[in-house]
Amino acid sequence: MAYFFISAAHKSSGKTTLSIGLTAALRSRGLSVQTFKKGPDYIDPLWLTAASGRPCMNLDFFTMDKEEIFNEFGRAMKDAEIGVIEGNKGLYDGLDLDGSNSNAALAGQLQAPVFLVIDARGMTRGIAPLILGYQAFDPDVRIAGVILNKVGGSRHEAKLCNVIKHYTDIPVVGSVHNAPALVIDERHLGLMPSNETDLALKKIAQLGEAIAEQVDIDRLLEISADVKTPAYEIPETVNQAYAGLRIGYPRDQAFGFYYPGDLEKMRAAGVELVAFDTLHDAALPEIDALFIGGGFPEMSMEALSANQSLRQGILAFIEQGGPAYAECGGLMYLSRRLIWNEKSCDMVGAIPADVRMHERPQGRGYVRLQETASSPWPKLTDDSKTIAAHEFHYSALENIAPGIEYAYRVTRGTGIDGTHDGIVYKNLLASYTHMRDAGGNHWIQRFLAHVKQCKNKQLAH
Repeated sequence: MAYFFISAAHKSSGKTTLSIGLTAALRSRGLSVQTFKKGPDYIDPLWLTAASGRPCMNLDFFTMDKEEIFNEFGRAMKDAEIGVIEGNKGLYDGLDLDGSNSNAALAGQLQAPVFLVIDARGMTRGIAPLILGYQAFDPDVRIAGVILNKVGGSRHEAKLCNVIKHYTDIPVVGSVHNAPALVIDERHLGLMPSNETDLALKKIAQLGEAIAEQVDIDRLLEISADVKTPAYEIPETVNQAYAGLRIGYPRDQAFGFYYPGDLEKMRAAGVELVAFDTLHDAALPEIDALFIGGGFPEMSMEALSANQSLRQGILAFIEQGGPAYAECGGLMYLSRRLIWNEKSCDMVGAIPADVRMHERPQGRGYVRLQETASSPWPKLTDDSKTIAAHEFHYSALENIAPGIEYAYRVTRGTGIDGTHDGIVYKNLLASYTHMRDAGGNHWIQRFLAHVKQCKNKQLAH
């Protein structure tokens, strides 16, 4: 087993495009590449999944304990030849002063060699104290190499390499020159998700070719093989108590934010996941429940609105008591209307509120929730643990009808109004919060139990 960690001195250094390119370059050599993303994220993992051909897994201290991270990592790596872990923000950045949830902490836990990406624009001799400082700050973190990014040309590259060789003992394993072709289009929520266009695959191939030419892949593989694989446990076989349940979920240009591990847990419980297209399908498939994840509904708002027959079908399903769960983009889709740039489009109408897009994030980062008595999902245990999750939305609800019931009280984060999240209507639960089935928050079992209860009641009548 071999793997490495891609981090940077600071965010926006280009580590995502480098991680995608490295993954594509490694795969082009015939290697089985398993990718990971540190922290809560859907967009980077979509690109990494497309580049590797294997689901990218998230590793996150906020929603997972350390043993869970070991197990998730080990299980994903067990049949892979090389692992690529992409960090978030800078190497030593994190929530806590002690750095316990930083990229460095994750690299240290996995004993992964770190390749530090440095945006070299405007730098020459000053790169040496930067590298030396990062190297000395935490001796337990193994910075095994530097990848120079956005280099200004051959002369600039030579100066940087000479400085690094003279003042440090860290090798330069790559020098990627500044080129517009290596930039991925950015959006208000980050990198354009790769499920939006076939052009993404061409971009991935282009990145792979460029990285293969400008990074010493052989040296990188040699360094990455020098790791001690963490111990991990294989989970017990899940009781397929929900065999026969059919859960519909949109997977299209508007919606694509789902954690692969969560979907796999549903399948392991016996659930049949039925994908549908909110833009083109005229009717819902035969299903027992709906799960509408996040995405970019505002980018397809006119097409979503134009598909009136599907909107009416979803509304009828919810009004008739069909169990449904929606997150962020799904919440937006189920509202009365979506307003962006003074354009208004009708949505499903199950939630008595309008959604307006804003220029700045309305909720961003980690979330902690306390459940209220209004939650429609059955409890698995008697305890009332705080739910750790995350949010990232540029939209906010307005014109909310009075008397709305909420499943959660927000103790950290924004949610719907800074205090509440999780609108409850009949058997629908819709929130801005993105859940992950991890760290004791076994939302999937609870949702499936809710779906089964609803189905049994329906059959009884």
